[in-house]
Amino acid sequence: MKKIRWGILGTGRVAGLFAEGLARVDNAEITAVGSRTQASADAFGDRFGVPRRFASYEGLARCPDVDVVYVSTPHVHHHPNTLLCLRAGKHVVCEKPFTLDARQARELVACARERGLFLMEAMWTRFFPVMERVRSILRAGTIGEVRMLLADFGFSAPFDPAGRLFDPALGGGALLDVGVYTVSLASMVLGRPSRIAGLAHIGQTGVDEQSAFILGYPEGQLAVLSAAIRTATPRGATLVGTRGQIEIPMPFWSPPLMILRVEGQPEERIELPHAGNGYDYMAAEVVRCLLAGALESDRMPLDESVAIMETLDAIRAQWGLRHPGEV
Repeated sequence: MKKIRWGILGTGRVAGLFAEGLARVDNAEITAVGSRTQASADAFGDRFGVPRRFASYEGLARCPDVDVVYVSTPHVHHHPNTLLCLRAGKHVVCEKPFTLDARQARELVACARERGLFLMEAMWTRFFPVMERVRSILRAGTIGEVRMLLADFGFSAPFDPAGRLFDPALGGGALLDVGVYTVSLASMVLGRPSRIAGLAHIGQTGVDEQSAFILGYPEGQLAVLSAAIRTATPRGATLVGTRGQIEIPMPFWSPPLMILRVEGQPEERIELPHAGNGYDYMAAEVVRCLLAGALESDRMPLDESVAIMETLDAIRAQWGLRHPGEV
């Protein structure tokens, strides 16, 4: 069977984790890496045995030996880097958050569809075996109708005004960095919200350092969510249904287990340990789609990625928080 040839754009920590995960996937190989410097590209290439190394993202995008590019750069660069690769005729998997805002997301989706190219937000949480089981349980109605979802993702980072997390020019702040996981989970379980309410603490550099927000849905369901970059929270998720609950303990975004509680039945602890580091599940889904000729994944559809960005925009709007240069 044909091997899908990957290019990796960016050489940071997450790019390395993705490369490690990709090594476990059948019918896949890394053929090229692109960085802003030759030294960084060469170091990454030496570490992962990548034959083609480029000192620019443009060089990677033009490489004829690449079928699909994994974009792993800071949030602010997701839109231009993905657009560069799409316009060069490459399929793309772009790290979360998909873009800085919904306008950028819609532009990427339109570009991919006009060119007949595969595009997906790299929300790796969707592809873990635990999340597959969660979707199966929900489809079966085991816990009844989901009425409430509780999820939080907060960690305590050292304050660094020039660092990625705290710099508005780099798309810093808790909402885009980790809040997106909670909103994406709510989207997977409950769909698009019809009402939004939230509060945030905006720090001295102008980014949201912690926030809490509630998403309301047409049938009265609620998602109660929070995110933080200077406050460590429990980092779990609970789906509350009319006949039971699903608890996903920390880390809910890369879960090895879930706890199922159904009224009148013993509590069930379902352990589904990771085969690799977790990125392999997402990479395998992309390979499956490309080999099948699919232009998007039904587990992380493009219209849903746009809808998630629209929700994030609406949450920010309540705080009066705009990205630098945002139209």
